[in-house]
Amino acid sequence: MSENILFQPDSAENRELEWNVRPPGWQNPVPSGRYNLVVVGAGTAGLVCAAGAAALGARVALVERLALGGDCLNVGCVPSKALLRASRAVFDARGIGGFGVVGGERLQADFSVALKRMRGLRAGISSHDSALRFRDQLGVDVYLGQGTFTAADALHVDGATLRFAKAALCTGARAAIPPVPGLEELGCLTNETVFSLTSLPQRFAVIGSGPVGCELAQAFARFGSKVTLIERGAGILAREDRDAAAILETAFRREGIQLELRAKLVRAWSSGSEKRLLLERDGAEFEVAVDAVLVGAGRAPNTDGLGLEAAGVEFDGSGVKVNDFLQTSNRRIYAAGDICSAYKFTHVADAQARVVIENALFPGRRKNSALTVPWCTYTDPEVAHVGIYEADAAAHGVEVRTLTIPFAEVDRAVLDGETEGFARVHLKKGSDTILGATIVARHAGEMIVEVVLAIGAGLGLSAIGRTIHPYPTQAESLRKLADSYNRGRLTPSVKKLMTAWLAWQRKW
Repeated sequence: MSENILFQPDSAENRELEWNVRPPGWQNPVPSGRYNLVVVGAGTAGLVCAAGAAALGARVALVERLALGGDCLNVGCVPSKALLRASRAVFDARGIGGFGVVGGERLQADFSVALKRMRGLRAGISSHDSALRFRDQLGVDVYLGQGTFTAADALHVDGATLRFAKAALCTGARAAIPPVPGLEELGCLTNETVFSLTSLPQRFAVIGSGPVGCELAQAFARFGSKVTLIERGAGILAREDRDAAAILETAFRREGIQLELRAKLVRAWSSGSEKRLLLERDGAEFEVAVDAVLVGAGRAPNTDGLGLEAAGVEFDGSGVKVNDFLQTSNRRIYAAGDICSAYKFTHVADAQARVVIENALFPGRRKNSALTVPWCTYTDPEVAHVGIYEADAAAHGVEVRTLTIPFAEVDRAVLDGETEGFARVHLKKGSDTILGATIVARHAGEMIVEVVLAIGAGLGLSAIGRTIHPYPTQAESLRKLADSYNRGRLTPSVKKLMTAWLAWQRKW
């Protein structure tokens, strides 16, 4: 991520963002003595580490190469969700006729207005991550510049050497460009550059159908781009259940997104103002011509320039190696977030940072493996998940009972006109212990939290069933899953005993 790209186009909103996360003329402090904790990287994990440690009384230094806030604030969650919300408003307005509002289908979308809104919201939120806040309010020494380890307990930044008792590596990851001939030279977009656009591409290709690719493909299509989503596999969102992904595929096709599945990208090149992609499927080649190409095909850890060898920190192409306490091969240095985690989500970076604070500063033994990790793809409908999938259970010989409630059977979903999707749980066979869950719904990310809480607290599905859910809500689908479980426990023999008992009661 280049700071020149980050703050483009030049606007009042982006100047405010820059003032907060990369203040022009910033003067680094002069280090003296040893820090309790030096945090390298000021994305979500780094900010949480620094703020939490400082609040506990530690002397903390925070080192950032580009801009505080990291991917999430600047080129990830914040701008993408602002854009998704605007595209959803466009979609809803055009389809409002079924609710009695006339003329919505003729509405036009202004992509530039949506971008301006996004930039304004991002700038406002950035004050929470600002260098001035961390320095003046939280008491953290903020250093802007490339941090490089020079020893097992020392980091060099901008001509200064920071000595530390402990350090936290939180430098995150960046978009990876597949090694396809011509693709990088094409000037393809990634999540780091797409939000600097100033106009809507009329024809837009998206390479990769993971969360980033799917979310932005749908958003650009709703604004009016002719979107082609290219996926080498047989379906989108390869991690998710196939029937969950199929619901989204149906929605995408209905909204005019061209799905090119089982398509291998062979070559890319420019032809005048066009960008051309050569694809191959089942031995046959074909071309796609577009105005812009977005790559959403994986992440690469930010390990370059850190001097990890000098610090004795082991790493490879997947990131920094850590144990279950998030400690690296250097006992002084811990890591959190995308640089070491298989789960590259903001909320996981936050949770891991809290593990690092406890384990690095105190005699803590919190385990990363004890975290209950949900995730959500913020398409429409959303796809949210926690725990295992049925296929995982089968692969590991774990017997499960799977229960599914379609949203067509949930009153509020019917009333909202949002019946596509389902709520599903995987229970340990013979019990109500929840091993995994998937929800496909417009607000699945909000609903999955109830299941995450139950798993983390060791509560079974029956506890959700005993919880009174307001009627009508779509979250009532979870109570219906519990009702389904309880009905399944009513075996013929149990029902026979209950019938006999009730018959005996009638005699009295």
